[in-house]
Amino acid sequence: MNPTVDFHFTKEKKWKEEITILRNIALSTGLTEQLKWGSPCYTLDNNNIVLIHVFKEYCALLFFKGALVNDPVGILIKQSPNMQSARQIRFTNSNDIITTKTILKQYIEEAIEVEKAGLKVEFKEKMELVYSEEFKKKLEEFPELKSAFLSLTPGRQRAYNLHFSAPKQSKTRESRIEKCMPAIMNGKGLNEE
Repeated sequence: MNPTVDFHFTKEKKWKEEITILRNIALSTGLTEQLKWGSPCYTLDNNNIVLIHVFKEYCALLFFKGALVNDPVGILIKQSPNMQSARQIRFTNSNDIITTKTILKQYIEEAIEVEKAGLKVEFKEKMELVYSEEFKKKLEEFPELKSAFLSLTPGRQRAYNLHFSAPKQSKTRESRIEKCMPAIMNGKGLNEE
């Protein structure tokens, strides 16, 4: 146990019992405990293996190379459609963790073997962005917006595109585009000041 990480477990209220059990399971595999991104992270030779994180509705183990871990039980979850490497196992109560403790340890041990073998996730080629109709219209309407958008880094373009295309209602998509236009014109990424 790393004393600098203890505060994470003592400050947590909702998931305290669950993450403490997860911590003990992770430590039982011989991994080194560190604090990364404000969460307990378990590493092998300074390479990230698994992270414990909490959300409003659940707590989870995140496997950094989860796409390479066998999942015979079918418990690894892709957080989002764009996630290529990491996978999560989610928990909503301590009983779920206790009853799957042996399986969790096996998954962590396999993730360790993946790292020791030097396996890498093969990332798919970046797909061409598919813009919403509302955004296409704005780009046609304002050539300077199109120019500014295309001069952004690919990551910033993807972030905006996901933000603009996520809402179900056209009105909401239009509103998001309008709000972000000044930032795009100033070469800023989504949520950059």
